[in-house]
Amino acid sequence: MKPDVLSFLLYGILLSAVFAGLIFYYFSSKRKDRVEKPKYRMLEDDDEQDEKEENK
Repeated sequence: MKPDVLSFLLYGILLSAVFAGLIFYYFSSKRKDRVEKPKYRMLEDDDEQDEKEENK
């Protein structure tokens, strides 16, 4: 195999591994609550959100 073909292949494998790692890390069950929290916070009324911040 030529060196340029081999380096391109290794680079593609490395990028795929990094992408798979990021997806696995982001969607792991440990982070689910932290990832989903902003979605539900956007749907709350502003008054409810102000009360929660005051109670902290």
